[in-house]
Amino acid sequence: MPFNRHPISRIASRINQLFHGESGAGILLILVAVAAMAIANSNLADAYHHLFHGTLWWSPVAKLDTLHLWINDALMALFFFVVGLEIKREVLEGELATPAQRRLPVLAAAAGMIFPAAIFLLVTRDQPSLHQGWAIPAATDIAFAVGVLSLLGSRVPPSLRLFLLTVAIVDDLGAVTIIALFYTANLALGWLAASMAVLAVLVALNRRGVTSGWPYAIGALVLWFTVLHSGVHATVAGVLAAMCVPIKLDANGNCLLLRMEHALAPVSAYFVVPLFGFANAGVHLPSGGGAGLAAALPLGVGLGLFLGKQIGIFGAIVGAERSGFAARPAGASLLQLWGISLLCGIGFTMSLFITQLAFPASPELIEEAKLGVIMGSTAAALLGFAVLRLAPRRPA
Repeated sequence: MPFNRHPISRIASRINQLFHGESGAGILLILVAVAAMAIANSNLADAYHHLFHGTLWWSPVAKLDTLHLWINDALMALFFFVVGLEIKREVLEGELATPAQRRLPVLAAAAGMIFPAAIFLLVTRDQPSLHQGWAIPAATDIAFAVGVLSLLGSRVPPSLRLFLLTVAIVDDLGAVTIIALFYTANLALGWLAASMAVLAVLVALNRRGVTSGWPYAIGALVLWFTVLHSGVHATVAGVLAAMCVPIKLDANGNCLLLRMEHALAPVSAYFVVPLFGFANAGVHLPSGGGAGLAAALPLGVGLGLFLGKQIGIFGAIVGAERSGFAARPAGASLLQLWGISLLCGIGFTMSLFITQLAFPASPELIEEAKLGVIMGSTAAALLGFAVLRLAPRRPA
């Protein structure tokens, strides 16, 4: 009978809605993070660790001799390529195309990176060996944050979702810049020169109006290989290659950048990022309970994400509005803006990625930092969701 099938239909409809588009990618990331945590604290922990960190019997690139390295240094280059395409599109033709549009997102993203770093350095001030992790809490995970936001449905004004996306895009650009400037190993000048030459070829292809995707794809692959051996982190190659992809319409009215973004965004969101999350979120929880979290490194990372992000971003919004520098997102209350600022404290993917770069020779410190990322991101997600859920609706 129809009235018996109706609840099932509603549940199926809700599940389909949750796993649609960017929201689905965020929900999937949440699920794989929980699965990784569960496995890492079960009898399968050793097998989990060996799967990703055990030496491969053969690798086409000698530098990448574990599955974990292939995910973090190769597949994540594809993720950064998509990020680069998004940044270029938004800056040239999207929500960051004019100075007026850029003011608030850039200010909020900058404050949202400075304050977490400052809190981290304050907490770890007596341990200089930990200071290289200052950028870990400075990043925002766009997929995770949008996934949490999607659970609220129409309770959140569309302007807030757009604000979250634009802040996260500027934040991604900041994170890539930090990786290139502060997490670069000893440079191999020969490989660096080769990288510059390949990049010059990609720029030339753009200027000559080449609109076929294959030359850019091949060039991006070669650029990744040369950057991998140059001392600059290989994922930077993804962003640099993306900046060379033309955004202008060709003779047939097609845009190569949009075609590439539409083709690769689902691969990045539903394969690369969840795989990265599953490979990196498996943190072994300390048996001492809260004692492990109270250590300087996880505490600095956790407080940086949870407190630093909300203080920086919410303070920037309020300060910009009161000074007349920029208006707040339309139809949003201060309580909702605080909730969005909290969600920006979900670092996860980017924070876990920078953790690997900050302490490459210290597995113990990586685990401690991961613990801080998980705890800080979880606290920000739960409180942000609660604030937005309880905030009164306002008409658009």
